Amino acid sequence: MARIGFYSGSFDPVTFGHTDVIARTVELVDRLVIGVGLHASKAPLFTAQERVDMLRMETVLIADKSGTEIDIVTFDNLAVDAARAEGATVIFRGLRDGTDFDYEMQMAGMNGAMAPDIQTVFVAASPQVRHIAANLVRQVAKMGGDVSAFVSPEIEACLQKRCPPAD
Repeated sequence: MARIGFYSGSFDPVTFGHTDVIARTVELVDRLVIGVGLHASKAPLFTAQERVDMLRMETVLIADKSGTEIDIVTFDNLAVDAARAEGATVIFRGLRDGTDFDYEMQMAGMNGAMAPDIQTVFVAASPQVRHIAANLVRQVAKMGGDVSAFVSPEIEACLQKRCPPAD
């Protein structure tokens, strides 16, 4: 039986923090499904399709190197329900700090009550990417700052197109 994991987020944009978690979780499963969350209350910088495309671009080498199948889907319901629909038995959540841990523990408890057959596994961010948050990357890009330490050159180019420097 294939081990299927689910890793969700907004990925707006995908950062080195996200790819750090992805690169380590593929070692634990046969198939990783990355779920791009669509939430009516959020106004993302990139469309759902752009975020899916960016994730595909960023994960192709990870999939090739690991031999793990990586699929990318969108969802607009509960992450635990999206994970179940994909046949996942584990949800991966990245942690940067204690604030993330407190929030994710609550979420894991809620998910565990709704789907006791799906486990939550926390993946601590590597020290070199622990400080990266997509919302901060967006802010830096919108203000014309250098985001090259936080995203790949390809994602940086996408950000520059979306957030051109002010004249």
